[in-house]
Amino acid sequence: HERLLIAAGTCREARTCYSEAFKYAMTRKTFGKPLINHQIIRYKLAEMARQIEALYDSVERTAYQYQCGVPDQHMGPQCALLKVNASKTFEYCAREASQIFGGSSIVKEGKGKVVERLYRNVRAAAIPGGSEEILLDFTIRQA
Repeated sequence: HERLLIAAGTCREARTCYSEAFKYAMTRKTFGKPLINHQIIRYKLAEMARQIEALYDSVERTAYQYQCGVPDQHMGPQCALLKVNASKTFEYCAREASQIFGGSSIVKEGKGKVVERLYRNVRAAAIPGGSEEILLDFTIRQA
């Protein structure tokens, strides 16, 4: 299923946003202390991790069902929801990573260049395999 593959790749991109933001928060200092010591930054990272881990679990479960030969009529709606969840998780993680990096995340060079590139890729991950609105409509029609 195309949507399963898109979701798996998108999960990886969301995890990269988290990883880059975490590393940056450990080294960047603001107001005399590491960025990671600010409660709101820890909250942002924790929420990113929560969403990524939930997505990863869904990707693994869906891949297992696919491998076990679950019929396509059952996999279609599940893969559609998975792909929507993946693109929304990636969008959230890219936005939060961008917030953590601040101005560094909007230039193509320097410490934030990976986050800048990933943030540009958000829409490219959301559209292939069906837009979120179309996939949600498909899923509800299959219910």
